[in-house]
Amino acid sequence: MSERADAMTVLVVDDSAPKRYLLTTWLHRAGFTVLQAETGGAALHMIEATPVDLVVLDVKLPDMTGFEVCERIKTNPRHQALPVIHVSAHAVDVRDRTHGLSNGADAYLTEPIEPDELVATAHAVLRYYQARQRAERLAERMTSLAETTLAVNLASSVTELLQVACQGAARMFDGSAVVAAETIDGEALAAATGDNGQPVTLHPWVDGGTSPPVGITVRSDRAADWPQADWGAHEAVAVAVVRLRADRAPVYVTVAAGNQPPALSTLHQLAQAVAAAIEAQRSYDQEHRIALTLQRSLLPRRVPRIAGLDLAVRYEPASVDTEVGGDFYELTMLGDTLLVAIGDVTGHSLHAATVMAEVRHAIRAYAVDGHPPGAIVDRVNTLMRTLLPDELATICVIQLDPATGAARMASAGHLPPLLVTGAGTRYLEHLAPLLGVAARRPPDLEFTLPQDATLVLYTDGLIERRDADIDDGLRALASSAAQVDADLDHFCHRLLTELATPHIRDDIAVVTVRRR
Repeated sequence: MSERADAMTVLVVDDSAPKRYLLTTWLHRAGFTVLQAETGGAALHMIEATPVDLVVLDVKLPDMTGFEVCERIKTNPRHQALPVIHVSAHAVDVRDRTHGLSNGADAYLTEPIEPDELVATAHAVLRYYQARQRAERLAERMTSLAETTLAVNLASSVTELLQVACQGAARMFDGSAVVAAETIDGEALAAATGDNGQPVTLHPWVDGGTSPPVGITVRSDRAADWPQADWGAHEAVAVAVVRLRADRAPVYVTVAAGNQPPALSTLHQLAQAVAAAIEAQRSYDQEHRIALTLQRSLLPRRVPRIAGLDLAVRYEPASVDTEVGGDFYELTMLGDTLLVAIGDVTGHSLHAATVMAEVRHAIRAYAVDGHPPGAIVDRVNTLMRTLLPDELATICVIQLDPATGAARMASAGHLPPLLVTGAGTRYLEHLAPLLGVAARRPPDLEFTLPQDATLVLYTDGLIERRDADIDDGLRALASSAAQVDADLDHFCHRLLTELATPHIRDDIAVVTVRRR
């Protein structure tokens, strides 16, 4: 009996005290921790209450047969992988052994049993089940690795990425985890979670270690060096450090230290997947900033100050798209008349932004020539159909006399402006085809902007939703805008807060004009 058990627990089930004593003694001398039960019912209760690695089960018991006990163990999802060895002094023929093995037993020993035979059989059965458990655990880890890799690549920010990576690491390694990295702004954050599915928390973090080389390394740290998580009785943690480029900060994935090579392998793969996703997110954020800077450079740099009018604008780019969009607006005084325009070129790309700039400058140029809104729209439409035949856009152009409130408006497929007065709200409908379409257009709409009235122009990102009708969005806008704030900037901000989704999926432009 030279092979020793490594803290394995065996449950011996036999109603014969002398036989139970012998089996227990042999197994105990071989290094096993041994529990005892006299009946099948007691054995099943003990298995539910106490961790057991192996059951040595007599076939003949006073309350039920060993075959029945084995069948109930193997049909229980919690214990179906628990190995069972039948022992018997009575059911010893081929039919009995066949019956026992067919009902789920992993081995069948008949008396007289030699001590070495019992211990060797126990070791053989346990080796098989340990190998099976390792393979199943590795398969679970690889499944969790695939799920976590997908989740981190779907994350829309570094903070969200750190959180889902930390959740995945805790799930993969059945314990606490910490994932740390820097954002594009150089802010170091650590996401941490504990055992039992605890929520992930974010902590400011300072990398106090030496600068690691490019590549991936796994080191052992003291658990106290990573106080963001509660490591319980673990005194050491395994830390995978990944640095993809010399000019990038490293990424850290920390879990409780283990000694299984498969765990080390999956920790390598998880850390590499997280580092690659963070690098992609950093590049994404950097491109988004560049795109946003370009996009804003194509829009008016300031809002003019005009006697008798309050003006305010808000422009919010899509938060899920690094490419520039085609929404634009214009506010400029031409002599004694205010030119107000808003529009949207289809698509999200540098090309869409280029078309947007051409349309905006064309509107300004035709307005400077003294054309009314309808003529401006006609000329811009001709320009697009001639020079940009594959493009479509919507615009709304208004010329307003600040002194009298007299206004003329022409639209090309754009959403109707909202007029808010003391009497309520109403939309200024002017139905006309989009820019880029050869079709007859209606005459300009003439109206008066009363004193203390507010005109709200906007693009579709403010009100359109994939899961709702556009009329619902128009009603929501009318409801939110019914009471205009004294500060128009605050009014625009409130409209965005109340109507826009948390993750803006389309550019939003809002222009408000109030006649004092």
